[in-house]
Amino acid sequence: MGGDHAPHAPIAGALLALPTLGPEHRIQLVGRTAVITETLNALLAGEFASVAALRDRLDLVEAPDVIEMTDKPSVALRGKPRSSMVVGIRLQAEGHSDAFVSAGNTGAQMAASAFLLKLHAGLKRPAISTLFPTATQPVVVLDSGANMDCSPEELVQFARLGAVYAEDLLGRANPAVGLLSVGEEEEKGNLAVKEAHQLLKASGLHFVGNVEGRDIPKGASQAGPLDVVVCDGFTGNVVLKFYEAVAPFIAGLVVRAGVPRETVGRALVALDPNAYGGAPLLGVKGVSIIAHGSSSPTALKNAIGVAVRAVESRMDEHIGRRLAAAAPSAGASVAAAS
Repeated sequence: MGGDHAPHAPIAGALLALPTLGPEHRIQLVGRTAVITETLNALLAGEFASVAALRDRLDLVEAPDVIEMTDKPSVALRGKPRSSMVVGIRLQAEGHSDAFVSAGNTGAQMAASAFLLKLHAGLKRPAISTLFPTATQPVVVLDSGANMDCSPEELVQFARLGAVYAEDLLGRANPAVGLLSVGEEEEKGNLAVKEAHQLLKASGLHFVGNVEGRDIPKGASQAGPLDVVVCDGFTGNVVLKFYEAVAPFIAGLVVRAGVPRETVGRALVALDPNAYGGAPLLGVKGVSIIAHGSSSPTALKNAIGVAVRAVESRMDEHIGRRLAAAAPSAGASVAAAS
């Protein structure tokens, strides 16, 4: 029931996803079942008539409350326990589902995921990981909005989370991790970034040093190709929102210059956020995919695909093992640095 285009977009996204998934997969539509049924029947009688035979792989779960985009996360979690957000995440926590996808209130999804699914041992905060298109291959940027202020130790933890994402969902061996800063020299940056740089050098990760904002669109820094870029959530969200505005800006300029809009659209398809679907909330014990509030059916279909890959790759278990293995050395590094 969450998102700017609910319930149409989530339901249509589920119908788009079903034919791409094996018969062992089911999708639960959580929310006001009367509203869901009405929308679902209309779609199956119209543009989705060709997938009507797959209707029996959809489960409807009643959740009468709706968390609005303006609700504060803590209030939504405590005051609306029967919301589609809380009920949906609780299904996973109780073993009745494997992943959760929503285009609803991001803060509420983060709070409910952390409270109901819990965080991995030793992890202070979860992080939102977003795929950024580049001139070569997508780069994982985190945190992209969950944590406005981060300690050096948290930035190192984000690097570990991002490395697992790059390995399990993108197939990158020994991912190259960069730290976003105002210069490539290790003495550049604020205090948290400078200390995080030293901790990352001793982390055992494939750390390639500081990277600058201009390196993200290239997908590489002076040290070579990038797979993961680490930053605090304030910086990451600013970069993300700027990135989202680039394609429409360029398209407008080029169309005004006389290039056909269709040609421009094909050229800029790599910058379409719908192609990437959703961003995993990394660090929770489960799979929670955060989709943009304005997500289209195609975006939500792709977000479901991200969720399936996260489950099938056992990314959550990999994160737990990676954090557990790093805990002693991480603690030693922090003690030495202080």
